[in-house]
Amino acid sequence: MRILLSIPSLLPGGAERQFAELAAGLCARGHEVLAVALDQGGPLEEALGGARLVVLGKASRLGNLRVAWRLAGQLRGFRPQVHYAFLATACVLGGLLRPFFPSTRLVMGLRATEVDHAAYAYGRAGRLLRGLESRLSHLADGIIANSQAGRRDCLARGFPKARTIVVPNGIDTDRCRPDRALGLRQAWGVGPDEVLLGLVARLDPMKDHATFLRAAALLAARRPDLRFVCVGGGPDGYASTLRAQAEALGLAGRLVWTGTRTDMPAVYNALDLLCLASAYGEGFPNVLGEAMSCGIPCVTTCVGDAALVVGACGETAPPGDAGALAEAALRQLERLGREGEGLRRACRQHILDSFSVERMVADTEALLVRLAREARP
Repeated sequence: MRILLSIPSLLPGGAERQFAELAAGLCARGHEVLAVALDQGGPLEEALGGARLVVLGKASRLGNLRVAWRLAGQLRGFRPQVHYAFLATACVLGGLLRPFFPSTRLVMGLRATEVDHAAYAYGRAGRLLRGLESRLSHLADGIIANSQAGRRDCLARGFPKARTIVVPNGIDTDRCRPDRALGLRQAWGVGPDEVLLGLVARLDPMKDHATFLRAAALLAARRPDLRFVCVGGGPDGYASTLRAQAEALGLAGRLVWTGTRTDMPAVYNALDLLCLASAYGEGFPNVLGEAMSCGIPCVTTCVGDAALVVGACGETAPPGDAGALAEAALRQLERLGREGEGLRRACRQHILDSFSVERMVADTEALLVRLAREARP
């Protein structure tokens, strides 16, 4: 089967990682896959396996018409049986082009839940894009949400219920595996007797670093052995604001800011506990699954399907509540002290059993094959 996968870019990110792993997995199953990046490529090009990559090179929002024309050219030339679009921009372009390619089935891929657009400079454009995606969803032959929370969100927005299914993200458990020798603790100045709690997320309002920092200050007052690390990059102005908040909270000597990193298995293996503090917008948080696959216990806010991802191995807290997040982290650290390697093994086994990349590829393939064989009503 010929499958065209489209996404805005292949820069590091959760949706982009899933896109690359799906492309590689479908190729390994014998399908011909064309991966199309609307804006730009990126480091995840290396994870595409046997898929062929085309970068359309959108320079700005004003270039959407040119990119739509170029995407139409790829659809004409490649003649895919299925076009699977990832993220809102690709879904909207796929919906606009759908009437011109009636023999190609369109699948929209939804990777997040409700976003607070007021927190972003491009908020108005984001709301418009989200509205267009909802209106065009009735032209899609299938809709894949990566979480139960994502499905509930899109149904509330008017997506067709009968065509909307959930395929949870898949975690590459070969890439993300326990190996404490990979750790970066020494480089970050963390001593062998210290406990390292990390937030791994881009610097973005939805990730709510502010609540994490307040929770870290509460934890620091109760656990002298605790150190903290924030892994991820973002806009300089926002980064400066967060650093100033950390200093005001007395965390300057206990907290490391690493910026963007691509060696994620090494990052996870350096931690004793991972924290996700997101306030909104999450669907299936990959960072939880990847950390647990490395045997790292997690504490998370109850956003998207985070509670389902961590299962009985994790601790949860309400979004925006620094005190509850700190208490959840303490409970998890106490459990880790009691159970040790038993808890680490349980974390990895939970991901192996429930969220393997092989299962994600197989479930997606089954839907795409069915759609390609069905006549559209």
